Amino acid sequence: MLIIKKLRIKPYSSYEEIEAYISNQLEFLSVQDEELYVGFSKRTLQRDIREIRSVFGLIIEYSTKDKGYHIVEDIAGNMSFQKIIEAFDLFSSLNMAGHVSGYIHFEDKKRAGTENILGLLHAIKNRFAVMFDYEKYWDGNSRTRELRPLLLKEFKNRWYVIGEDENLEVKTFALDRMTELTITSKRFKSSKSDYVKNMHFHAFGIIAPTDAKPEKVEISLNPIQGKYVKSLPLHRSQKILVDNDEELRISLIVYITWDLIMELLSYGETIKILEPKSLVTQVKNELETTLFKYK
Repeated sequence: MLIIKKLRIKPYSSYEEIEAYISNQLEFLSVQDEELYVGFSKRTLQRDIREIRSVFGLIIEYSTKDKGYHIVEDIAGNMSFQKIIEAFDLFSSLNMAGHVSGYIHFEDKKRAGTENILGLLHAIKNRFAVMFDYEKYWDGNSRTRELRPLLLKEFKNRWYVIGEDENLEVKTFALDRMTELTITSKRFKSSKSDYVKNMHFHAFGIIAPTDAKPEKVEISLNPIQGKYVKSLPLHRSQKILVDNDEELRISLIVYITWDLIMELLSYGETIKILEPKSLVTQVKNELETTLFKYK
């Protein structure tokens, strides 16, 4: 992991640079664990490069032109790998720091249902139907559901599975309200797999209308808020149209959904919706309804 982090920070690092970086990191770690010892050599590096390819699927090669090692594949957009890096960094930090309640404030939240991800991934890849008990928030009742799972999706620190239910209708279920997951032996074929993936590509959140088309949304933000939106884009389709001292203007290609409207409203006075006009009207109506409650 240290080799990967070094090459992400500085591509085309020489063996000496990698060795110096690892030695520095291990020196810090040895303060926490005096018995820690990790030998490192060119032979170790070559072995680790093979392990990295086997475990992560990342190819590291030496460039004679640039005189350094680099990651051949572009991992900048690989979200699964980003999640691995984040999880490893957090785990390592908490593991080395020990008791941290006085130094770190965690967000209070329920379980995310991540214990079901591996089973659902197996079912999706191998086309097995699943069964589970599911609780609806609005009535508090739980009942057993059967699903042909097609896609896993994360949104606002929650995980969801999208698939076809018993009536072959596309439905979405939150993993944190799912219990007693069972992977059945019933295999299925679905003509909606690509349809669901394409539909959710332009979805903001978990709602993807089946009877609508994605629209171009144009938004203007003040420069300060714009910096946050540039560092953490609202959507994968985000494109910058204007970026100056007056505003950051961006465009998105998304479905107009309630999730999107709530997100835009959360930016308050720092944002102005420019297009489409229908979205401008919806946002204005929501703001007027909210203001009416305070009259």
